[in-house]
Amino acid sequence: MIAPALVWAAIGLFTLFGLVMVTRAARANRGTAEDYFLGSRRLGAAVAGLSYAATTYSAFMLIVLTGLTYRGGIGALGFELVYFSGLTLIVLFGPRFWLIARRHGFVTPSEMLGGRFASPGLARLVAVASLLFLLPYCTTQMAGIGLLLSGVTGGGISLSTAVIVGAALALVWTLVAGLRSVAWTDAGQAALMMISALLAVGFVIWEIGGPQSFADQLATDWSDHLDVPGPGLWALPTFIALSLPWFFFPLSNPQVSQRLFMLRDLGAMKGMIGWVLGFGLVFTLISVTWGLAALILVPELENPAEATPALLGSGAVPVWLALLLILGILAAAVSTLDSIALTLASMVSRDLLPGRGEGLLAGRIVVVLVILFAAGFGAWNAALVSQLAAMSAAGLLVSVPTIVAAFFWRRATASGALASVAGGTVAAIWLVLGAGMSVYDPWLPVTVLGLAVLLLVAVSLATRPRPGALDFAGDLRPELERHRVW
Repeated sequence: MIAPALVWAAIGLFTLFGLVMVTRAARANRGTAEDYFLGSRRLGAAVAGLSYAATTYSAFMLIVLTGLTYRGGIGALGFELVYFSGLTLIVLFGPRFWLIARRHGFVTPSEMLGGRFASPGLARLVAVASLLFLLPYCTTQMAGIGLLLSGVTGGGISLSTAVIVGAALALVWTLVAGLRSVAWTDAGQAALMMISALLAVGFVIWEIGGPQSFADQLATDWSDHLDVPGPGLWALPTFIALSLPWFFFPLSNPQVSQRLFMLRDLGAMKGMIGWVLGFGLVFTLISVTWGLAALILVPELENPAEATPALLGSGAVPVWLALLLILGILAAAVSTLDSIALTLASMVSRDLLPGRGEGLLAGRIVVVLVILFAAGFGAWNAALVSQLAAMSAAGLLVSVPTIVAAFFWRRATASGALASVAGGTVAAIWLVLGAGMSVYDPWLPVTVLGLAVLLLVAVSLATRPRPGALDFAGDLRPELERHRVW
């Protein structure tokens, strides 16, 4: 275990670094919604790419994915590679999001959909659905922080204290300077997480005896974890249940798709895509290797989500490096929570409470409420992190058919989009809370997505587009051709 005093000292230094970055970011603030929520749309490739990576590859990777590897074996690699392949959706939709947001001044993805279909009601509905399904995902970040800090200190830092620390950092990072401070701190934190994780994996493999010994011990003692479905978690139904929603993550999660509005130009977007894909592939391999190493060094854990804390406290990793990796995971969790809170705040202020100036006060209030909710629930039941993440991913699928239709199906109507999002939302909530369907049941995402598609198509064919509806496909064609975008 690591002495709590050392962990507190590392967190203190990390906080000082963050405060310097936040103070610098605050000086550049212009006091507008576009600046607070989108950084004035001026992010470059490296900062945007590392910020996107820190937001996407959050505490989920070294807490949840590592835990899934520990529990179910190599199938976790296939699951995460399906998600990784879904990042190619950015290539298709990224330039379209950026161009249309620049042209019409859209700040949120829900506002974009409302403009496309001439339906403020649709913007409000998508905002409400995002609130319902992203709040559970927020709690996974807080729970991840709690499990990490309490685990590596053997309870010396309580789970609730760790959650309070994470919530406090998230509040400061977000409230002071908005997206700009989050993005700047993200960039440094993503680099820290990558470097420390690479070094930590190297030390762990060395502790086991080197790559050959690592492979031999896995093959001898944990051969079932090298097969699919392995110990049973990665049976085909569970694989589909988890992989299908995560493939659409770049579109379904507004805190991710909103980042496509923030870039300086299309050149920066191309660079961002390269950063994200490179970071994602390497960190996926790190997380799965880390989980397999935990099987050898800290076997028989009751809660797989404790694999990373147990490994860091096992002595296989030098204390200084363990502290760096702890800070990297902490930073990634705070980054994701910040991004979700900012996106939900922008949706509330722009879509649910329009006509109230820039909406910055309302946005900041929402940021506080979201972070406090995440902290409260995360401290109350940290054991549900993987289930909450899966439920959120399945529920957020409700907006995917409407987003695709907005750019590629001119015949889609506001009525069809409203029916699709509303029907999918009701189905997702009822299946989980009413029918008690497991988040590991493939019929959950299949039903939600299938119903959303069916309602969109059927109702759109039976109704007509509203006057004032935008034609994204026609409007963007000249610019897409000029920029040679597929």
